[in-house]
Amino acid sequence: MAKTSNQKKKKTTKQVARVIPKGRMYVTATFNNTLVSITDPEGKVVAWTSSGEAGFSGSKKSTPYAATITLENAIAKARNFGMNELAVFIKGPGPGRDVTLRVLKAQGMRLSLLADMTPVPHNGTRSRKAKHNK
Repeated sequence: MAKTSNQKKKKTTKQVARVIPKGRMYVTATFNNTLVSITDPEGKVVAWTSSGEAGFSGSKKSTPYAATITLENAIAKARNFGMNELAVFIKGPGPGRDVTLRVLKAQGMRLSLLADMTPVPHNGTRSRKAKHNK
């Protein structure tokens, strides 16, 4: 008699290691957090990290040290894909702005582009109501 087993055969898919020599790094430095996204040249997100993911919480997320650790983690993830050249786009007024260049230089990454994408208001906020003097 033939044995029949009810076990399902697992399909194993081999994950192909992508090698991406060039990429883009988007740093959003707010007053409360630092967010980093790394994409391939087409714009597909390969890796991301934030100060919260790095283990910081509360007011500690908004420190330059937290931004340093966040950027180092992001660069380590990028190195796993073989990246050694980045185009960097920085946005926002937070403490992560100043730290970005120092960390990239210390990690030995090549910069192909450095751009400031911080939005600038065209017309500003609405002016106050005119005072009526009687």
